[in-house]
Amino acid sequence: MKREADFLQELSASGKAAHQRTKMLIMVALLFGAVFLSFFLGRFSITPPEVIALFKEKLFGIASGLTSSESKVFWGIRFPRVIAACAIGCGLSASGCVYQGAFRNPMVSPDILGATAGAGLGAAIGLMFNFTNSGVQITAFCFGLAAVGATYLFASVLGDKGNMTLSLVLTGIVMGALFQAGISLIKYVADPYSKLPAITFWLMGSLASVIPSYLPILLLPLLIGLVPLYLLRWRINLLSFSDEEASSMGVNTSRLRLIIVLCATLITSCVVAVGGIIGWVGLVIPHIARMIVGTDYKYLFPASMLLGATYLLLVDDIARAASSLEIPIGILTAVIGAPFFLVLLHRTRKQGQGV
Repeated sequence: MKREADFLQELSASGKAAHQRTKMLIMVALLFGAVFLSFFLGRFSITPPEVIALFKEKLFGIASGLTSSESKVFWGIRFPRVIAACAIGCGLSASGCVYQGAFRNPMVSPDILGATAGAGLGAAIGLMFNFTNSGVQITAFCFGLAAVGATYLFASVLGDKGNMTLSLVLTGIVMGALFQAGISLIKYVADPYSKLPAITFWLMGSLASVIPSYLPILLLPLLIGLVPLYLLRWRINLLSFSDEEASSMGVNTSRLRLIIVLCATLITSCVVAVGGIIGWVGLVIPHIARMIVGTDYKYLFPASMLLGATYLLLVDDIARAASSLEIPIGILTAVIGAPFFLVLLHRTRKQGQGV
């Protein structure tokens, strides 16, 4: 009887794993479909056969028969923008997912420790002082890291040592408010005819200015942050227990939480440095992934990455194709994300699950 029960349990676990893998494969297929769709959407019309021809020309040297201007538009503008949208959506969702696990709070988002506000201030300073595009990105990146570093420092020195998580969150809120005040000050003193519009538009979030040279600045830090988080996703499950219980299982919760914060901050800073402030992705998408694959970070983390990349890519498609005047992507993510989150709150309350 015991052997039969063990066999049935193994069979059930195997069936659940196969079901989860099927869901992941569907998400991968949706992402590839969204990428292919995005390649030929836009004001400059490029058909699917032309997209295939351009890839054959790039990879195998087979002449595409298209003009040089069409090739430049695709490789110089559309291709890097599609890659950037996928990377930014993936990064924001991954950061939100691990932050929610590390702080045991599903209302946490990637800007909780001040990274978004810090990067925003850095970009605003760069734009006001006429930095190059790369200079603006590097300044935003450094300020984002500095904001979280200040948060961690003040939380360690002034916060409650017995509840470091709460100290980090509260200090992050304070630092975020401080850096937001800095952004407001920069906007107040900036030239209203040349500098202020550029700063305001950048803070709304947009991928319109993404060019191929931006991709290394985005992708390299993103990979450095994502790889450790992906390898540690098994251990993030243990943070759902109390620190004492997790420690009894052999997990150094303080060190694990520090690694998560550093990696997620690196991801958030590089994302904001390239795309501006794009809200709601890191808050909403992990909830959707949790509804689909459950709470096990073995599947939840990669599902959040895939769904985030697909979601932001489709939102960017709407931003650049819905009207003749491109809509800032940060506005669209708020318009879509806020009502959805209200519906999600209502649903969880109705089911008696809470948030």
